[in-house]
Formats: sequence, structure tokens, C-alpha cells
Amino acid sequence: MAVMSVTAALVPFCSAQAEMSAWAEAEGGRMRLVALAPDAGGKVRAALQIEPKPGWITYWREPGNAGIPPQVTIAPASGVTLDAIAYPVPKHFFNGGIEDIAYDAPVTLPLSLTAEGKGEVKIDATAFIGICKDICIPFQTNFSLKLAPATQSHPQEEAILAAADATLPKPPSADFKVAAYAVSPDSKTLSLTLALPDGGRGAAPDIIVTGPSGYAFTKQRGGQRDGATFKTDIEIGKLPKNYNISGKRWGVLVIDGGRAMETTLAFD
Repeated sequence: MAVMSVTAALVPFCSAQAEMSAWAEAEGGRMRLVALAPDAGGKVRAALQIEPKPGWITYWREPGNAGIPPQVTIAPASGVTLDAIAYPVPKHFFNGGIEDIAYDAPVTLPLSLTAEGKGEVKIDATAFIGICKDICIPFQTNFSLKLAPATQSHPQEEAILAAADATLPKPPSADFKVAAYAVSPDSKTLSLTLALPDGGRGAAPDIIVTGPSGYAFTKQRGGQRDGATFKTDIEIGKLPKNYNISGKRWGVLVIDGGRAMETTLAFD
């Protein structure tokens, strides 16, 4: 994408008494927070809904060359902690030498939260994303949601969260997994052997390897199929100075046709 706008889209608090905030609007799109009341163990299912306008994109957790990854921060005074953000399957976009790993359609990021104590829960959250077309605009807003103890169902919120869960990549399975992997002695190449679904028919799968925070590797070299097996080398770019891969955990997302699988590579 082009040069980033120097002015962030700062939006006032979007509050609600129920389980869904008002939409916060910016030049390139809008976003809102959705949540359900905590369960008996204090776990809260929530999500950040992002709707880019046509022609705009917003970013995956590792955005590519120049994007802004989504950030959600919960105020400590809320008594609520953010345990995890999940990411639906993204797309690859190339504009000259710029690579973006992003979404060009509405996307919902599931959030896993934990609430302390009992009774009414108030979530005070700040969401910060990048939303881009010819320029990239930082888009930040604050959300406030009050969640009373669950006494009734909320079908609209439940449907939003269920639909978001359905867009997530799946864990490895017998027919779709990383069968073997190894990093070259010079740390320039990651060799992967994959089991692909349906015999690995069609084009080469899209592979996104996430290493240290802020690093994503996608360039394949020498991909070969043999039935359901696919072997390829992923080129590893420049790593942080004095980076030691021993003991680290990297992520890998494989997209093959209409299926996507995500797993962790352990370098012990």
C-alpha cells in the first residue's frame, strides 16, 4: 500500500448496555464490539467486527510488508483480561513489490476474555487497526459494554460469534497436516513436507509461516507434489540480530482450495 496517513481516525467511546456496541465509523470502514455474558467460569466470548468499505482492506495478525496488525487492549480496571485473539483465513495481495496479508471483506475476529468476580461485567476496550486503500489510515476507537449475568439468550450475538468461529482455520488432521519440517543450517530456508486433502490436486497451496513477532514468510521455492504429499522450501528473510531458533515456536497457515489448516512448529 501507499504511504500511511499521518492522522489516525480517532473515534469517541462507543458504549452500550447490551452485548453489542454501536458501530465506530472511519473513512475506510467501520468496526464494533460484540460479547456474550460470562459463563460460570468467567469466560467471555466476544468478537471485533470489522467492515472495510469496497476497495479497502484491513490486516491479519502479521500484515506483510507495511500493514498494521489489529490490536485490542482491555483497561485493567475493567477486571477483564484478554486471553487470545483468533484470526479467520486471510488473503494475499500484491501491489508491485508490496505484499499484504489481509481481508478485503467484512471480517470478525473472535476474542477470548476472562472476567474476574461475579455479577455485572463492564468491558472497556480499545481497538486499533489499519484500514487501507491508496493510503493506510490508523483507525482507533474505544468500546464500553456492560454484560449482566446471563439470564436469556441473545441469538443475534450468538449467530455472529458462531459465524466467526466457522471462518477460522482448522487444526491439523490425518489428511491435512505438516508431516515434516526442518530449518537449514544457515537459517535461510524452512523445508516443509505437507499432507494435503483430496490427494493434493490443483495449484500449490498458499503457505504463510510466522516466525518472530512482526515476521511472515511466504515465498516458496521448488514445490513438488507426489499424490497427497507436497514438499516445498520457504525462503526465510533476514531474522533479528543474534536470533536463536532453538526452543522457539513458529506458526504455519496452509490454504489449499477451500480448506485451511493452522499449526505450530516447535524447534527444540
